[in-house]
Parts: sequence; C-alpha cells; structure tokens
Amino acid sequence: MTEPASRIHGAGAAYRTRQAAPATPPLPAAARPSRRLFLAGAAALLAGCEMQTPQIATHGRVRAGLLLPEGSGDARNDALATALANAAEMAVSDLDRVTVELMTGATAARPEGAAAAARSLAGRGVQVALGPVYSATSQAAAAALAGRGVNVLSFSNNPRIAGGNLFILGITFESTASAVLAQGLREGRRQAMLVRPQNLQGDIAEEAVTAVAGRLGMPLAPSQSYPFSQKGVIHAVRPIAEAVKENGVDLLLFASDTAGALPILVELLPENGVDPAAVQFAGLTRWDIPPQTLALKGVQGGWFALPDPAFHQPFVDRYKARYGTLPHPIAGLAYDGVAALGALAGSGRGVISKKALTDPAGFVGVNGIFRFRNDGTCERALAVATIRDRKIEILAPAPRRFDDATA
Repeated sequence: MTEPASRIHGAGAAYRTRQAAPATPPLPAAARPSRRLFLAGAAALLAGCEMQTPQIATHGRVRAGLLLPEGSGDARNDALATALANAAEMAVSDLDRVTVELMTGATAARPEGAAAAARSLAGRGVQVALGPVYSATSQAAAAALAGRGVNVLSFSNNPRIAGGNLFILGITFESTASAVLAQGLREGRRQAMLVRPQNLQGDIAEEAVTAVAGRLGMPLAPSQSYPFSQKGVIHAVRPIAEAVKENGVDLLLFASDTAGALPILVELLPENGVDPAAVQFAGLTRWDIPPQTLALKGVQGGWFALPDPAFHQPFVDRYKARYGTLPHPIAGLAYDGVAALGALAGSGRGVISKKALTDPAGFVGVNGIFRFRNDGTCERALAVATIRDRKIEILAPAPRRFDDATA
C-alpha cells in the first residue's frame, strides 16, 4: 500500500523499501482547532453549481463507524490508523451545528478482521462506515454491512472494488489522468502514450487512461509495459524509446512512482533518445511524495496532478501544528469522508443513502471538490503542477465546481 503516489491498494511490493510513516501522537480529547471559513464548517454540499456556505441544520447528527488498519502487528499500519483517526477527529471538531459521532473498529488489516469490526459497529447502530484502507478489507466490510443498509466509504483508490454499498474515497488514476490529459490538450499535445508496469496498478492505469483519452478526444498510442522488477524496467527502456519515436508521441504518461520505476525511466529514456524538451513527461502519481523526488533530474519540467493546494496545504499546516508531525499522505481522505457526512447531516437528510451520497453537485474537503458516482467511484477535481528547480509550480488550478452538476 503506497497510496501517496496513487499505487493501487493490494498491488505488489515496491522496488525499494519505503520508510515507515512516523507515528503520530493520540488525539488530545480537549483539543479543538479554530474553524476555517473556507471549508464552511469542514465541507459544503455544493448546491447547484456554486460553492457556497451551506445552510446547516440545527440538529443534524450522523453515527459513523471508522474502520482502521490497527492491530495487524505492522507499525506502518498502526501509524496509518493513528493518522486517519486524527484527521477524522479534526473534521469532527470543525463541524458547525452538526454532529458526526465516530466509533472506531480495528480491522487488523485482514478481511476477517474487517468483517468482524463492521458487524460490531453495525450492532452499535452506525449509519455509515468510513474505511477500511485496503481492497480486500474494504470488500469484506461492505459485504458484512450490505444486508443492514449501511454504506461504506473506503479509503481505497481501487475502482475495481467499488459498487453496491461500497464507495471509494481515494484519488484514482481516472482523476489524475483527466487532469494531466486535459493539460496536454490545452498545450497542444497531439499524441499521448502510457508507460505502465505489468501488474494490477498498470492494468487499472491503462483502463483509466484509455477511457479518459477517449472522452477528451486525445489521440493515444498503444501503451508500453514492463515487468515489475528493476531488471525488467531497464530492459524495457529501449523498446519504449523506440515506440515513442515511431508513434510521434509528445506526451508520455508514467503510471509508476518514486518507489517503483519512475526514477529509472526518467533517467534512462533521455539517454535513449527521448528528449524531454520535445516529449512532455507526465505522471499519474504524485511526484512530490516523498519530497526527495523533486530533486530528480528527470522530473524537472514534468507534470503531475495533486489535490487543490488552497484546501490541502492549510490542512497539512494545521495537522502538523496540532500533532507535531506531517499527516500521512492519505489522512486527508478521512477528513473528507467526515466532511461529506457532516454536509449531508446539515442538509437535513436523515439517512446516508446512495442517492444522497451521489448528489452530482458533490462535496468539498481538504483535497478539493469531489463527488461519488453511481458505480461507487470517486471523481476528484485536481490541480496540475510542474517541477522547476526542484520546486512545485501550479500550471492549472483545480476546478472549484463540477460544470455538469445541476441544482
């Protein structure tokens, strides 16, 4: 699981070992950060097409379960669980005149643990569940709650698990591809191509890019893939370079991240005749996580998509001030989930139904605006950034509304 770079939960291990996320201290019971007006009490249900302060109901209340990957014996899962719980509690404390009551359940990062925790929470009267993180645990929790009329908002970014009562909050390849390919069209790029690993992550990336390119009208050359190993990547570089030249590609998309093949590809492709001055490099993953990625020579001038900085950076700053450490890169998903529930409670909807969750106007949280589709996937409006002199510059700000939303 390396969600920071949009790796699909449950995919194979990365080429190199990531440093475990630092543990965060438990939430002080009395701590309450100041409210931020730009979040309009944590989130707004986007009325019509305009983002505005919601009319909050006086007695809105939601009882939510929070399914966390603690108890697995893995310190990284425990640290992630703490970060998600901290972010969720931040969102609860930011709500104005509505209440989201959180009850936590430990999944031990295993399907059977997730199912048991979900059943326990259902017995305590939860109306909706937030989490779990991983694909298999999310499916198990949703199955356990399906017959009880309880929807599950998973922190996964795997679109293949979505559907029925299971919705995903994670940033998907479809959202990142939409942002990056739209930028390519704005800048006159004529032919895109995807470079992807031969694994689940690569399969989902190809599905997303193919769908988005077709919708936007961006010509797309056949994708190039490589075995998910360092040796496999190195041997694939020359065929990839030849395919770029043969197809006249001027926008090259990478599905890998820093923990995967990205450093090898952006270094060796220019050495094999792919000129970044003529071929725009672009990522479907975050190129600023970890921050050391910004120092790579091969990513200078490259594009990638990221959450709306106007919403996300204040969350990061507040989290660090409150807990003394940076949030885990997916911690904001827990905040967004609580924020959406608060917005629905404020709208006077007593049941967190599929119809309520899939309002086309969507919600706004600390990662920007987002909305759930009927198929359970999550659409997010993202900014597009480039890297210059090891620093991030925003090329295209994230949209602040969904243009096709209706009142």
